[in-house]
Amino acid sequence: MQDKEVYLLLTDTGTWLTRLIKLYTKKPFNHASIAFDEQLKQVYSFGRKTPKNPFIGGFVQEDIKGGIFKQATGVVYSISITEDQWKKMQNYIQQLQAEKDHYRYNFIGLFGFLLKRPIKRKNAFFCSQFVAAILQESNVIQFNKPISLISPYDLQTTESFQFVYEGKLQEFSSQTNDRLQVVDYA
Repeated sequence: MQDKEVYLLLTDTGTWLTRLIKLYTKKPFNHASIAFDEQLKQVYSFGRKTPKNPFIGGFVQEDIKGGIFKQATGVVYSISITEDQWKKMQNYIQQLQAEKDHYRYNFIGLFGFLLKRPIKRKNAFFCSQFVAAILQESNVIQFNKPISLISPYDLQTTESFQFVYEGKLQEFSSQTNDRLQVVDYA
């Protein structure tokens, strides 16, 4: 069986909420997503459901070419996983998609994170908690602390991930599409 690649995407969208979080974390990237393709078309996270209101959040499929991601900078990492882990991740995502109206953004959990006290809530995640959950539930990475205390930076410093790209997301997307469209006419 051939291994599959999954991508960790950490971003700075430049929104006022991101700037506020940055003041606390002192880290350049404060939003985490997981992607299932090199072109970053299948990107999932817990975040805003409407671009203009950060307080209406939940499980989302993100479009890195538009909305708050249009001018975003970020870093992309990859990790090789087995076919079995891939299937577990896909099942996890399908379950969330089927029940997405029952899931919400874990604002209370963010306060627990700030106080370094894990707060686990049913059907609620913040972005890095979601990414950590899918990695842990799929037996890709076992974290040494509660997933409700995992930050985007914690994900970034996990040794299992391999650096792929850092910069404007639009440029990464263009570079990836250019590589995929190379045709050998020989």
